[in-house]
Amino acid sequence: MTIDLSRGPIRKNLILFSLPLIAGNLLQQLYNVVDTLIVGRFLGNVALAAVGSAFSLMTLLTSLILGLCMGSGVVFSQLYGEGNPERMKSAMVNAFGLIALCSLVLEVAVYALLPRLIALMNVPAEAAPAMREYLLVIFSGLVFTFLYNYAAAVLRAVGNSAAPLAFLLLSTLVNIALDLLFVLGLNWGVGGAALATVIAQGASAVGILAYWAIRARDLLPARRHMRLNLPLIRRVAGISVLTSLQQSIMNFGILMIQSLVNSFGIATMAAFAAGVKIDAFAYAPAQDFGNGFATFVAQNTGAGNPERVRRGLREAALLSLSFCLMVSALVFVFARPLLTLFIDPAETEVLAIGMRYLRVEGVFYVGIGLLFLLYATYRGLERAGMSVVLTVISLGLRVLLAYAFAPRFGTTAIWLSIPIGWFIADTVGLLGLTREPRIRP
Repeated sequence: MTIDLSRGPIRKNLILFSLPLIAGNLLQQLYNVVDTLIVGRFLGNVALAAVGSAFSLMTLLTSLILGLCMGSGVVFSQLYGEGNPERMKSAMVNAFGLIALCSLVLEVAVYALLPRLIALMNVPAEAAPAMREYLLVIFSGLVFTFLYNYAAAVLRAVGNSAAPLAFLLLSTLVNIALDLLFVLGLNWGVGGAALATVIAQGASAVGILAYWAIRARDLLPARRHMRLNLPLIRRVAGISVLTSLQQSIMNFGILMIQSLVNSFGIATMAAFAAGVKIDAFAYAPAQDFGNGFATFVAQNTGAGNPERVRRGLREAALLSLSFCLMVSALVFVFARPLLTLFIDPAETEVLAIGMRYLRVEGVFYVGIGLLFLLYATYRGLERAGMSVVLTVISLGLRVLLAYAFAPRFGTTAIWLSIPIGWFIADTVGLLGLTREPRIRP
């Protein structure tokens, strides 16, 4: 099913297009949550701490690929909105080559630098071997990350967000089954959890490519499209590299926070690992609604419809912020039972730290919800540089405040630094939109 976001009822089409994106991201989060749940409950706090830190590093590095795919998808959406399928297919071919080359370089660099990356994260000695084992396996799946996200970007650009969801559902079921087999049945430890995820990612990549070849043949490039097109490469690279940079800055800031958290010991590492997983589920719908809104902005900008972009921004803000307020209330009330999904109830110290994290940071999800919409708006307008600026403000302030005040005020300073960064970046982003001619009436 495809949805043309350049016409029809705005709210209904935004919701229909975004729902598969939201469900898809929740399934992607489930990849890592299944690993975390099984590792935390059956392999102990040291293994949980190792997998939690590994997740932060993995997210940083794979965000390079995700950012390139997301940025390329904006160009595809704009060309689709313009009604220019020939140029869109040429852009697809050139973008594929660019992202494939970057993925290959990243794969080589990761394995060459892995020991240094682990050392930079201040991982306690008892957790380092498990973290290394997990990462050695998980990074073998980078090629699947590239293939799935590239194909998903193409399909979503033309309004098809349902097909990528179907193959994520398949891979999630595979992941759960293999986690149970490898970790509980075969006792392969954290390496088994990582292998389950890689195989599941491979299933989603193969599945979506087969769907594209069989059910979406009208989107397949022909030989005439397979030529180097420097103007298109510059256009795709201009937004893709900036989007990738934004994603990397975001996750680099998170990695620095993870490093600071690690310095407080295994209990804090385990609590933070569980809390971050809850965060990922809590505001994932707002994040993916924002990603859907980027396609809306791109299609309508390509179609030359600024009034629809303005109306869409108002509708999107109302939906996203209402959702974030509701989720903050739920996380505050149910912090303890949510944490016990990952942490043994007997681990009272870890639970206490995790509850403090969720009840400080979690009540401010409205800040990140608005920031996701701002990122999406600027990306859809091909102003990805502004998204980078907002990310630097948000993450830079978070890191500066956390490192400045944590030595004196402890982990509470780290938790508070997160929403402070969100809200200041929101303020800058909203002021920027008042000067954007394609948004301003």
